[in-house]
Amino acid sequence: MSSLFEKQDSLNSPIETFLYDSEKTPLPVKPHWHYFAEFLYVIKGTAVVTCDSSSFTVSEGELMILFPSSVHSIYSENGEPVVFIGIKFDTAKFPNTSTYAPSVTAVFRYARANGVQTHFGSMQAEGLCCREIFNDCLKETGQFLYGRDIMLRADIYKLIFGIIRLWAAAGLDMNKCPVNSADIYGIENIAEYIDSRLEEKIRVDEIAKICHMSYSGFAAKFREQYGMSCKEYIERMRIFKSEEYLLFTDHDLTYISRLTGFADCSHFIRTFRKYRGMTPKQFRMKSRKME
Repeated sequence: MSSLFEKQDSLNSPIETFLYDSEKTPLPVKPHWHYFAEFLYVIKGTAVVTCDSSSFTVSEGELMILFPSSVHSIYSENGEPVVFIGIKFDTAKFPNTSTYAPSVTAVFRYARANGVQTHFGSMQAEGLCCREIFNDCLKETGQFLYGRDIMLRADIYKLIFGIIRLWAAAGLDMNKCPVNSADIYGIENIAEYIDSRLEEKIRVDEIAKICHMSYSGFAAKFREQYGMSCKEYIERMRIFKSEEYLLFTDHDLTYISRLTGFADCSHFIRTFRKYRGMTPKQFRMKSRKME
């Protein structure tokens, strides 16, 4: 299975959208797998989508869901052109948004284990507003406007929970889906645990235990998925979080260092300079001059 692995950049690009036109990039998309969930919406032609041991014929106006870690491929049914829009996303970046709703990772694991519907016909896709949502995601991805990430997440959340409602209407008992996924963390969603605890002292060996893995096994798998060590991932996420405070608040550096989990202000400044080539103060001043 490892030879089919397709690495995704979860740190810098937790959401990816794309338009695939087989007249420009010929099919097939060969069998592969990744830790992202993937939604496909066909806007022209008919594709054959294989997913693990199943095969689906997905025509114009229809939707296909590919769960994380599933081996999948895409072919043209009859050799005719196929055009589809794809959305890939790291489910770990879609945590609980309420006290009762499970995280997207927990829902997808539960839904997959219960053999839910993953191919939706044109009428169901229309009811889910797929055409509007997929086109909006393409537009947001290309424009890089203020609030781009929030708009993308809003569209994807709308689609996800529309699908969940269809599953529930078909008999999936959401009351049995774990609300708290703390006991089901794996390498594919451990970022959800890390991101929610950046202000705390996080030990990599403890994270490995949460994933029920040895330290060395966890370190190797984490590097395979994220392209860096877990320690570096934590540092980079703290830098991303600190940038938001530097840009959008007037908090002093000592307070920001506490909010983002650095040992002290000096550690914060050293680490920020290592990744950004300037101090946090210089970053703040440069950003405000550009406004």
